[in-house]
Amino acid sequence: MKIGTFAAALALFIASPGAADEAAWTLVIHGGAGDITRDQISAEKDALLRAGLQRALAAGGDVLERGGTAVEAVEAAVRILEDDPNFNAGRGAVLTENGTAELDASIMDGETRRAGAVTVVTTTRNPVSLARTIMAHGKQVMFAGPGADAQARRFGLEQVDPSYFITEEEKDWLRKHQKASGATAALDGMRKYGTVGAVARDQRGHLAAATSTGGRMGKPSGRVGDSPIIGAGTYADDRACAVSATGMGEYYIRSAAAHSICDRMRYLGEGPKVAADAVQAETAALGGTGGVIVVAPDGTPALSFNTNGMMRGVLRAGKTPEIALFGDE
Repeated sequence: MKIGTFAAALALFIASPGAADEAAWTLVIHGGAGDITRDQISAEKDALLRAGLQRALAAGGDVLERGGTAVEAVEAAVRILEDDPNFNAGRGAVLTENGTAELDASIMDGETRRAGAVTVVTTTRNPVSLARTIMAHGKQVMFAGPGADAQARRFGLEQVDPSYFITEEEKDWLRKHQKASGATAALDGMRKYGTVGAVARDQRGHLAAATSTGGRMGKPSGRVGDSPIIGAGTYADDRACAVSATGMGEYYIRSAAAHSICDRMRYLGEGPKVAADAVQAETAALGGTGGVIVVAPDGTPALSFNTNGMMRGVLRAGKTPEIALFGDE
């Protein structure tokens, strides 16, 4: 893959002596990985995607700059992307074969290793906030379907009509998908891929990760990918790293991708980029494509993807935001 401005700047930061120590906090986000090329995205869509990533970085970065926790930061960043119809999470998520939106999300606190997750959510506006609420209240980790939305109502989280999540753009893509019978070559233009997610290190040195998704376009109702699975799509442990994944969820589940990256860092002493690339290679060998974002305990950020592009951003204390969409940036 060609190394461009974004990747080169990130590599320079990682390689610079003392760079991570100087970063009081770090935030890394993603908005999905897949066949993302310049000829598929109009200038207007490109600008909208970058603006959405910028807003998410700003929201999470503001929390961290004010001394907030990593958990608060990743929730804030992901909420922005859930509310942005240009990404595959929350409003504007891709649709099931039945034309409905079924949403998944998870969050994990690296300090305590407490976690919360929800799947097949249909009426809760911000699934990531429901996941955090579950993490904060009670001993349970995951709720599904009507039971998950019931928990949201119990704790007073905003509810919406299921139609809130459905956009005309996604209804059009579902019609194209069904007409093509899954033949990717017959679908022209930019489709939505993967998930949205964020990982962070706060000023106290604690880590957190969060992930949210609408899943795959045209998925069977009830299908669950890696995003709400702790250890697959999301994992955080102050002793190792924080990870959020995006891509073909079945393969990230089978490789336990997020947990495996943290294990390699904790037990083998690998850096975040080396560990991420190694697990990405294992996932690819199974047939999976996608990407991961990682932050190490010292604040070092890393990303790894085996697709044409991954919508992504990095923000560190006192630094300029870095945003990219394509593989050659």
